[in-house]
Amino acid sequence: MKSTQLARGFRARPDVTTSEKKTSLERLNTIDTWVKQKNNPDFSKSVVINKDNDIQSRTTNSRESAAYAIWRTKTEYTPGQIILLPLKRIKPSPFNPRYFYLKSSIQELAINLAKQGQQQAIHVIPDYQNPGTFFLSDGGRRVLALRESNQESVKAIVVDLPIGIESYKFGYDLNVQRDSQTVFDNAIIWQRFLDQQYFKSQRELAENLGIDESTVAVALGIAKLPEIIMKEMLTRPDRFGSNMAYQVARYHSEKGVNAALKLINKIVANDLSTRQVADIIKYKSLSSNMPQPLRRQRYKQRVEIKVDGVILGDLKLYGDDRLELKLKGLVPKKRDELLTKIEALFSKNIKC
Repeated sequence: MKSTQLARGFRARPDVTTSEKKTSLERLNTIDTWVKQKNNPDFSKSVVINKDNDIQSRTTNSRESAAYAIWRTKTEYTPGQIILLPLKRIKPSPFNPRYFYLKSSIQELAINLAKQGQQQAIHVIPDYQNPGTFFLSDGGRRVLALRESNQESVKAIVVDLPIGIESYKFGYDLNVQRDSQTVFDNAIIWQRFLDQQYFKSQRELAENLGIDESTVAVALGIAKLPEIIMKEMLTRPDRFGSNMAYQVARYHSEKGVNAALKLINKIVANDLSTRQVADIIKYKSLSSNMPQPLRRQRYKQRVEIKVDGVILGDLKLYGDDRLELKLKGLVPKKRDELLTKIEALFSKNIKC
């Protein structure tokens, strides 16, 4: 599929839907309706797709794609039906909206799934070129957690979407509603979309997402960060939203990785606001452009000056051409005599 075709298929969600094609949100609402219809046995049972495609029921849908209709008819699958699929048949989609998965979060979910079982089905798309396998459209965290706990199967709903921008939008909508989509996921994926020319500009990307262009611009600024810095901020999502992460990205561009990591620790330790961080960056930027004071030179030799066992000062030698004499506590007469002798010494044409 060409990139221009993918871009055209990635539609923003309108306030009033008039298109004959289902939007991602419509698909989500339809699926929710199917799952909630527990009184209908066709929707409440879980079955296994085996090599003979042994499924009990099927329906027709005039809006479904030709490929999905052929697959559904052949497998006797009912749209919206929850089925049990072997995990080994599920593979990642290159259009997964999530990029980062924290290991600690996966382990925590694995423990929860082991105790309570899988409560929510994942969404998959048939790989029509490789029958019996499926692309993951939504539910990457659940799949990883099930594999972490050595499970062999997963509850799934098979959806009718092409692998591309439309499948990305479907998963993105679900994640946004769950509040699980992060600015760091967006940063990586949106930059990839532009690099691979699925969209000509960040404006086109923003229009297709149905969000402000400034939101995309902030995410693309964060995309310049190394992953090590993004992962550090991901551990504290309560502290690092898009605006704070953008400030860290600005600081990294000027000071580098180590300085950015130190700033992250400072933000967490001192509970700094975005405005405070912006002020820190502004001050550091201004101070770096100011002439730095000369570092104090270390003397090579020092001789103490004593009179009758009392230290009056010292004589210091710096480099090859600098002497510094510092005395205090001299009576005026002795001070004037010393000054006269020094002046006389230099009046004899000593070369400087």
